[in-house]
Amino acid sequence: MEINTVNLVGRAGREPDVKYFESGSIVANFTLAVNRRSRDEEPDWFNLEIWGKQAQVAADYVKKGSLIGITGSLKIDSWKDKNSGEDRHRPVIRVDRLNLLGSRKDTETNSNFSSTNMESNEVPF
Repeated sequence: MEINTVNLVGRAGREPDVKYFESGSIVANFTLAVNRRSRDEEPDWFNLEIWGKQAQVAADYVKKGSLIGITGSLKIDSWKDKNSGEDRHRPVIRVDRLNLLGSRKDTETNSNFSSTNMESNEVPF
């Protein structure tokens, strides 16, 4: 049995970088900072990749500092560096589920949309 599941709760480190493709696909990439138990330690940073409808939700509602929860899987991106020709690798969390966890006030402040659009903290889809 193999399991590759990642669950994280933290704050968006930057605005999502969103790309739209001619095929109709959409991808959002951004970072997530997850605090350690001790306040003296630096947070852990994770690269997130979100596709499809949830990527559009991230584009519309996730702002730098937004509190979110994610469920996804770990993957390793690999490529050749254009300048040096060296192999490069980067761990990425491919997000399957995105939950907006901030308070209604936080979400309204960060997203600039009316409270009538936020009936719950869960993303509607």
